[in-house]
Amino acid sequence: MNKRLTAFILSCVLSVTLLAGCGSTPAKPAAAPVKDLKVTYVKSPLNIPSIVDKNNQTLVKGFAKDNIKVTFPEINSGAKQTEALAAGSLDVCSALGGTSAILAAANGVDVKIVGIYSRAPKAFNIMVKNPAIKTVADLKGKTVAGPKGTILHQILVAALKKSNLNADAVKFLSLDIPASVNAMLSGNADAALVAGSDVLRAQKAGARILVNGEGLVDATIVIGVNGKLLKEHPEVVKKYLALHQENIDFMKKNQAKAYEFTAKETGLSVADVQTMAPWYDFTTAITDKDIKDLEETQDFLMANKMQQKKIDIKSIIATVK
Repeated sequence: MNKRLTAFILSCVLSVTLLAGCGSTPAKPAAAPVKDLKVTYVKSPLNIPSIVDKNNQTLVKGFAKDNIKVTFPEINSGAKQTEALAAGSLDVCSALGGTSAILAAANGVDVKIVGIYSRAPKAFNIMVKNPAIKTVADLKGKTVAGPKGTILHQILVAALKKSNLNADAVKFLSLDIPASVNAMLSGNADAALVAGSDVLRAQKAGARILVNGEGLVDATIVIGVNGKLLKEHPEVVKKYLALHQENIDFMKKNQAKAYEFTAKETGLSVADVQTMAPWYDFTTAITDKDIKDLEETQDFLMANKMQQKKIDIKSIIATVK
């Protein structure tokens, strides 16, 4: 009798267990480990931390300890960076213009801003060669060459507004920075939107700075990552940011060496690098001021019909823990 009772109880327990198993939700499979990390290498306009990283192999050595191979596709265009991010062929946009990040997010790309790469309003300029052009107001009716939908374009619009002029007060010629400088120097444009080493090139050819971004636009460049990578592997993003900070720390502690690396990589003289370096703030922490600058960038994109759908800027900013 005891044996029958025991057998009956065991069969009941087994039945309940099986039924419970049938009704349970299967656990989600763990995300595949990261074996390759694709990070853009962008050296212009004067991205000293990235140049330090290339020379010291900070990311390569740091991630090798986790058996992660780091590769560095050279994609300078912000639009092409976010296209690669959307296609899954890029994980980290190391230096991405705020305009590009916002446009990508508005178009459905899962990009998250996890830090600031740089702020450099003094590095982004409207330049002229014609001595008759003394103020921004003198640009009315003139041709201005520069890259459309970028920080430089935003500075132009902000400068015109400050002079009580609309964006259509000038004839805008969409060209990349080197071509814009050439157009200005050859007389095919009255002004050029210029950043980085091309500022010095233009100055040496007789051009001068009419106005820079100071007091107009902070020229915020961000660090953007694939949202899926951040969600599934926050530890990888956290390590990336820590190694990036190592490059910034090296730049501060070994300034002469960092400037030497930069001069060699960009073709500038060390003296030129010394002139330009103070224009840049490479502090990575995202501040309320940065968020406000990005919101103003979105306003610029919307007002100039380059962005159709407005987004909440804070929704694309992520705190990495």
